[in-house]
Amino acid sequence: MGERDIPMGADGAELFRGILGPGSVNGAVRSAIQACWHVMPREKRTVAAVEAEVRRIVDRAFKDMREDARAFGIAEAPPRDS
Repeated sequence: MGERDIPMGADGAELFRGILGPGSVNGAVRSAIQACWHVMPREKRTVAAVEAEVRRIVDRAFKDMREDARAFGIAEAPPRDS
């Protein structure tokens, strides 16, 4: 999504989404995987081990996100119409 795809009068969330787009998420995930690879001990550095660690971290992050949402009274947002 480029500048031309940002709707006129876009709110902050739409603007943020238009600027970042899915490529930013892809890049951030790949950077996290690469960082995990580099911090793994050499003797444990395999694709399977890195995948397991990344999945463990992501699962924990989503668990914490749900817990925080409940603690702060934030409901999960319903899906938006496209």
